[in-house]
Amino acid sequence: MSDTLAEVARVASSSLSLDEVLGPVLRLLAESGLQRATLTRRGRGDALVLEAGHGMTPAELRRLQYRVGRGITGRVVETGEPESIPRVASEPRFEDHLGMRQRHDRASFSCVPVRHDGEVVGALSAFRMSGHAPRDLARLEVVAGLIAAHVARRGTPTAESALQPSNLIGRSKPMKQVYALIGQVAPSPTTVLLRGESGTGKELVAQALHAKSPRAGGPFVKVNCAALAEGVLESELFGHEKGAFTGAHQRRIGRFERVHGGTVFLDEIGDLSPQTQIKLLRVLQERELERVGGDRTIEVDVRIIAATSRDLEAMLPESFRADLYYRLNVFPIRLPALRERRADIVLLADHFVEVCNRAHGRQVRRLATSAIDMLMSYHWPGNVRELENCVERAVLLARDDVVLGHHLPPSLQTADATGTTPSGLKEALAVFERELVQDALKSTAGNIAAAARVLGISERIMGLRVNRYGISARSYKNVG
Repeated sequence: MSDTLAEVARVASSSLSLDEVLGPVLRLLAESGLQRATLTRRGRGDALVLEAGHGMTPAELRRLQYRVGRGITGRVVETGEPESIPRVASEPRFEDHLGMRQRHDRASFSCVPVRHDGEVVGALSAFRMSGHAPRDLARLEVVAGLIAAHVARRGTPTAESALQPSNLIGRSKPMKQVYALIGQVAPSPTTVLLRGESGTGKELVAQALHAKSPRAGGPFVKVNCAALAEGVLESELFGHEKGAFTGAHQRRIGRFERVHGGTVFLDEIGDLSPQTQIKLLRVLQERELERVGGDRTIEVDVRIIAATSRDLEAMLPESFRADLYYRLNVFPIRLPALRERRADIVLLADHFVEVCNRAHGRQVRRLATSAIDMLMSYHWPGNVRELENCVERAVLLARDDVVLGHHLPPSLQTADATGTTPSGLKEALAVFERELVQDALKSTAGNIAAAARVLGISERIMGLRVNRYGISARSYKNVG
């Protein structure tokens, strides 16, 4: 445990923000046997704000509602005195938001105040699933002292955090810059060009721009310019008159007319044909159009948000009109690739776990350390979309309530991520077995007998596996 505290001190003493400190600190506590650690901070009035929780799904985190003076956590903040519950199943004061009494009969709970300049600014708490350890309070108090300054600096919600749209996830610096730009341009009718690699969430940003604009009550329509043939796309956008071409048996109202007073999102704008580019330029300049096969000028009132993953500048002027480019590029917003916002990877993964739980009726609750390490070391060429697909696969493969490293796709199973270089089936199976043994020991705080029951093997076989792989079960216990 002394090594854990030294690592916590190293992380907490850095110049990182609270968001960047909390993840590693709570993960280190979990690896030492203090699981489901949570940090709460004093908010307005008697409200306690949940800053972070480790090893819980987003749905579980939403159930954690605290007030000063209520429950164990609320009393710790009110009195400034730490509390230890040796067995939550037999403690009536314990508010069981997570159903721990039924699932973990021997679980204990410890909670300590977080103090800064003599004032209680929050509380740090954690469970131990395999009984009570007398020194848990002392260890949590040390950690609370190390992170107290970060908690105090958090204060009340800032104007910066209020800018974050409800449909976007991320606290990294690149995403905060995107939120600021959205807040600046959303209230105006200005045309916006979203730039970024495929899978970075351009459609979600377009939706956020619409939702924060005066047109929020109007329709929002997406058109993928790369998915439709030239003739079909032109008819979709501008409409056509009866008899305009073969098969035009009746008049069709185009998207620009139908979305009057709303927003049209043109995805993959770089794939427009030259003829369609000319017509779009007229809509941008004059706010008018003519249906295909028609001669009547129609005025339209739409806001256009365009997006592309292509290098439009390199396409000028051969395949993309310069005048249209300058009309579109009035207010560009570049979306960062996922590899540029690694601080958001675990946050996004937790969100997708909850989405997949609802979609597939699963009960996955956390990502194992091995899985987190692999997610953080991968380069994510497919960005957020690829991360979502990887998490969905892992949730479907998970046997229990934990996503392990081997549940992730083969593309993430690299030597750099796993710290191994298996040269054949035998070596690969050994890596898999070692990972299972280590995760079982983590979940049972180094109790070999309990870990054997988790894996469904005898205690003797478990001991042989621990010896074979040179694993120190003692390192998972609360010692020192």
